[in-house]
Amino acid sequence: MAKYMLVSFKTCPWVQRSAIVFREKNTEFEFRHIEPDNRPDWFLAISIDDKISLFESNAINEYLDETIAPRLHPADPIERAINRAWTDYVPTFAGIVTATAYADTEAEYNKAAAEIPVPFDRVEKALEKQGSGPFFNGAKYSLVDAAYAPFLQRYYFLDRVKKLGQIEKFPRLKAWMEALLQRDSTHSFPPAEFEAMYREGLRRRNKWVSRFIEPARAAAE
Repeated sequence: MAKYMLVSFKTCPWVQRSAIVFREKNTEFEFRHIEPDNRPDWFLAISIDDKISLFESNAINEYLDETIAPRLHPADPIERAINRAWTDYVPTFAGIVTATAYADTEAEYNKAAAEIPVPFDRVEKALEKQGSGPFFNGAKYSLVDAAYAPFLQRYYFLDRVKKLGQIEKFPRLKAWMEALLQRDSTHSFPPAEFEAMYREGLRRRNKWVSRFIEPARAAAE
């Protein structure tokens, strides 16, 4: 039995961040999936280790980085602080970038889509300062990459449901997204299978954008 266990539903982007860190560290873990609308009584938080339970993926990732090699945080304390600040920005980034998935009307969808360039521009400027890529700190993968990967992935999915056309205006951000999507650690499931799961989740929520989801066979082609 694996020493570590993550517990969440299959399409949760927050727990996906911790799964990415486990894979980057080549550390075995068990991923126990539950249904988001039927959570068992024993489920309190993301469980990790056989003795303790932790919640909040950011805290879990910090713990993993302190206890399992190789370190993904930069060694330099200033660079490490900068990385932590950008990881703290993820909830704001995620909330705006994926808000179109939760819009009930076309007007709400358009309003949400119009806000996407704000966080995109902010991260684009950060990437310009950080190095030549392909990752946030340049050539070395970090906790920042793990933190943003699930939400850039979901933007990619939403852009394929109904074209948003925003990320093309931010070349560094687009290149970062593509590098993360190409990295094996990003994926808990085969990419096409996971995209199908995400689309099914959109259908289930029955928000405005779900009307643009093609039948499963057409979407997979």
